[in-house]
Amino acid sequence: MATNGNTEPVIITIFGIKGDLAMRKLMPALFNLFLDKSMPAKFQIIGIGRECSADYLRNDMRARVDEFSRRGKTSDADWARFAPALDAIDGDFGDPKTYQAISDMILKTEKKWDAKASRVYYLSVPPTLVEMIVGNLGKAHLSKERNRDRVVVEKPFGRDYDSAEKLNKSIMQSFEEHQVFRIDHYLGKETVQNLLAFRFANALYEPIWNRRYIDHVQFTVGETVGVEARGSFYETAGALRDMIQNHMLQMMCLIAMEPPTSFDADEVRNKKVDVLRAIRPLDGPDMYKRAVRGQYGPGWVDGQSVPGYREEADVAPDSNTETYVALKLMVDNWRWQDVPFYLRTGKHLPQKISQVSIEFKPVPHQVFPSAAVEHWEPNRLIINIQPKEGIQLRFQAKEPGKHMRLRTVSMDFYYEDTFRIEPPEAYETLLYDVMICDTTLFMRADQSLTAWKLLAPVLETWESVPSADFPNYAAGSWGPEPAEALIARDGRSWFSVQPTIAKQGALR
Repeated sequence: MATNGNTEPVIITIFGIKGDLAMRKLMPALFNLFLDKSMPAKFQIIGIGRECSADYLRNDMRARVDEFSRRGKTSDADWARFAPALDAIDGDFGDPKTYQAISDMILKTEKKWDAKASRVYYLSVPPTLVEMIVGNLGKAHLSKERNRDRVVVEKPFGRDYDSAEKLNKSIMQSFEEHQVFRIDHYLGKETVQNLLAFRFANALYEPIWNRRYIDHVQFTVGETVGVEARGSFYETAGALRDMIQNHMLQMMCLIAMEPPTSFDADEVRNKKVDVLRAIRPLDGPDMYKRAVRGQYGPGWVDGQSVPGYREEADVAPDSNTETYVALKLMVDNWRWQDVPFYLRTGKHLPQKISQVSIEFKPVPHQVFPSAAVEHWEPNRLIINIQPKEGIQLRFQAKEPGKHMRLRTVSMDFYYEDTFRIEPPEAYETLLYDVMICDTTLFMRADQSLTAWKLLAPVLETWESVPSADFPNYAAGSWGPEPAEALIARDGRSWFSVQPTIAKQGALR
C-alpha cells in the first residue's frame, strides 16, 4: 500500500503501549493513517512497556485495532503491510537502560533507512509519570534534535496553576516549547476545526459575530455515563479540571477569538490566549452566582437504575468531588462586552452531546401579530460536535397556507450527509499534525497556565468549602437547580435539543 512519500521519515515511540489509550485510540488511529496513505513512506512505531514484545504488537494488538478502529476489522493484506513497522522494548520507565535501548533502536533504524527521522515520544501514561519520563529522555539525549524530536503530553496537564507551572518548567529543561505537543482530543474533531473555516472563510457571519447581534452563547458537554471504572482518577480531578479547563475553554476560544492575520500556528494560538486573558476573573463575592457545582445521586439513565457518585467504586462515601459544573463567563473586550458565555458539563445527564448554541438578539421591532408568532423562538446557530457532527441555523419562515403563521425551521449541514465519507477520528488528525510538526491545534504553555489561573479561585473555594447539599441532582436529569438559576437570573434558559434536529420543516 502506498504511503505519503512527501512526509519525512518518522519514528513514533509510545510509552504505555499496553494501556487503554494506546489500544483504543492511538494504534487504531495510526493504522487508519496508514490506510489513508497519510503515513510517511518510512515509519516505525516502538511500544514501551513491561513484558512488551514485537510479537505482541504485531499479533495481539491486531485484535484491539479490529475492536476499536472506525473501519472495523482489518484485512490480512493490510495488516501484513503495517505490522513490520511495529517494534517494542520491554523496559521500565525509570530505568536508564530503557532509554539507551530506545536510542539504539532509533539509530539502527535510521542507519537502515540511510535517513534522519522525526522522533515522536508519545506519553500515554498517568500524569504522575510525565516529569520522570521527560527527564530521562533529556538525560539520554533523546530531545537534543530540536527540529526532529517531539514529545506529546496527554491531559490533564497539571491539576492547578502551580503544578502546571512546575510541570512546564520541568519539561523545558529537556525540550523547547515548539517541541512540546499538549494534546486535547476535542480539538481534533472535524466540527471544532471547522469553526475556523466557518468563521474566517465566509463573509456571511463575521459582520454579525459581535455584541451588537449576539445575545449570548451556550456550551453544553453532556455525558450519559458516570465515572465507570475511573473513580480513583476522578476523585483527584472532577468536572472542572476534567472538562472545563481544557476542552470547553478551548472551544470558547475558537468562538470568541479575533480573526488571525494568517493561519500560522502561533498566530492562531496568540488569538486564543487573548480570549483567555480577557475573561473576567471568577473571584469576588458573586462567584457563587457565576459558578455552580453538582454531584449526581442515584437515578435512571437509558432505562437503567444507576448508583450515585458516592456509591461508585474507589469513591469516598463523603466525596466533595463535583461531577457537574455550570459557569457564566464574561469576555471584557470590544467584541464581546456584556455578552455572557454559559458553560455546562456533567456526567449521567440525559444525552451524550457536545454542542455550541449561539443565540442572536431579536429583531428591533416585531411587525407580526401575536397569533402569527405563537411558536416563535430566537435565531440560533447550533454547532454539533458530537455525536453527529454538523452545523444548523434556526430561523423563522412562513408556514404554507392563507394565514401568516411563522414557524422555526432549520438549514442543516452534516459531514456524513454532505461529504459522504466518515470524518477521521480526532487522534488521527492530531497524530498527523504531530508528524508534520503543526502545532495549531495544540495548547501552548501560556494557554494552559492562563486557563488554570482563571479557574484557580473556583478550585480553591470548592476544595476549602465542602458542598452542603451533595448529591444535588439525580442521575438522568440535566443537573442541579442552582444551574437553572444561574442562567434564569439573566432572563434566559438552557437550550436543549436532540443531537440531530428534527427534519420536519427543515429547508434543503
